[in-house]
Amino acid sequence: MKFTIVLLLFLPCVIHGASLPEPRQEVFSATNAEITSLAEQLFSSDANKAVGGDVTLSLQYKASSTQTSSGTDFASQRLFSYVNEAKLFARPTFSRYIALLDNYVKTTGTAESVPTGEITEQNAFVDEIFRTTVFSRLSSFLVSKGYYTSTDSFKADFKEMWFGLYTRTKGPLDSSGFEHVFHGEIHGGKISGFHSWVQFYLQEKAGQINYLSYSADGPWTSYPDVYGFQFKWSTYLKTLGSMFIGSSPEFEFAVYTLCYITRPDSLCTLTAGGHTLKIQTYTWANSSYGNGKRYVASAYPVV
Repeated sequence: MKFTIVLLLFLPCVIHGASLPEPRQEVFSATNAEITSLAEQLFSSDANKAVGGDVTLSLQYKASSTQTSSGTDFASQRLFSYVNEAKLFARPTFSRYIALLDNYVKTTGTAESVPTGEITEQNAFVDEIFRTTVFSRLSSFLVSKGYYTSTDSFKADFKEMWFGLYTRTKGPLDSSGFEHVFHGEIHGGKISGFHSWVQFYLQEKAGQINYLSYSADGPWTSYPDVYGFQFKWSTYLKTLGSMFIGSSPEFEFAVYTLCYITRPDSLCTLTAGGHTLKIQTYTWANSSYGNGKRYVASAYPVV
């Protein structure tokens, strides 16, 4: 099936110091086959992912559909028995990513401050992932299909869609795509977002996460894999938190961004390692940047 989408392409303007595009209307298309082929390339080129022995999980109890919402603790041990931090977290994309995780207030309703040091950390992370083969392939694809005029224009837009601030509470600028998906938030008395295995591991290690059970285990026998978990962050419950396990930050960002740009607000069906992978993305409809472009509201693997 071929999708024809009308989007806006851009010429430079400046938002938060980044060069962003001015709109002109163009028609272009990306087929399901093309997107799936790229997803397989991203999967195979994830050189920074964990390999056998780098991550050990203690899944313990598989919860039924009637048990996932109860908040019952079916697991006496932590989810992560071992992560090879010395190897994985020393890699530049991981270390740059981890440096961002202490920049956010997890409860919505409190304005996020973004001092110069945090902007520097954001730029360092984006620069690092754009040096990887994963992002080189993603950038080349998006430019070749007409979504962007150059890698630089994609990079500038990437920063805005993921790190640009908006409000989830009709008040202060308290959220962003990055915070929601990769850090996690407390919104409406429960966990919202939180789809990062690295954040889960670090918060569990710090005693902030209580792993309760799992409800889904993907078909992969190596990394990246996809799981669905139940857990509490402080006293707040997540009845189904889906996330990749063992993937690099660049792979997760690349897959989410691919689906967000080519199949926004819909279920994006791909394959990875020959197995079906489904990604759901949502755009933030209540505010925009760059002449009507939308921030990332959420993105996650569907289990």
